[in-house]
Amino acid sequence: MDWIVNSNIQEFSIRYNIAVFMPSCENFFYLDDTDMGAKYSEYTGIELVEFTRRMFPVSDKREDTFIGGLSMGGYGAIRNGLKYSGTFGRIIALSSALIIDKIAGIPVDFKDGIADYNYYSRVFGDVNKVKGSDKDPEALVLQLKKENKRIPEIFMACGTEDFLLAANRKFHEFLLAEGIEHTYRESPGTHDWKFWNEYIEKGLEWALEYQNP
Repeated sequence: MDWIVNSNIQEFSIRYNIAVFMPSCENFFYLDDTDMGAKYSEYTGIELVEFTRRMFPVSDKREDTFIGGLSMGGYGAIRNGLKYSGTFGRIIALSSALIIDKIAGIPVDFKDGIADYNYYSRVFGDVNKVKGSDKDPEALVLQLKKENKRIPEIFMACGTEDFLLAANRKFHEFLLAEGIEHTYRESPGTHDWKFWNEYIEKGLEWALEYQNP
């Protein structure tokens, strides 16, 4: 509902002639909840794509299939775009909650004003093993490189007043160090829809290689 109410995604979908599908993950970072049997990641990376390709007249080509999101969904887009790199050709990730380094090894009494140890360990599993796991975008990039598999092109953006700026810069610097082609943007803005609406459109124009007439 946030996207429907606050974003200009409907206008953008008409303007750029794209189909937009918006799955929910019940605040589970678009990861599989194996305890509950709710496979949000697998649903996003495989099932939803296959279903919508059968249901609607959309392309079945990897290069025409993008994944995107913001904040928690920015993490989900990066992680699942890499996890299902055979499905998605491009990733659009805004103000991404790239929090793996932050939660790795946190103590049981951890609380950061957003969530606590119980939440993070519920979502990410053993926090002492999350680094290097398939929930760690850096580890996924390294694995794809090792296997010589195609890595989706990545577009990232974050506001310079956003509390997630440092984490986004760190991932950008990691991609640079690993020689991964990507586009990274910063501009004045915080963690809000004003910034996101601007960069949702910029991200779509990047993904579609759109040229203003």
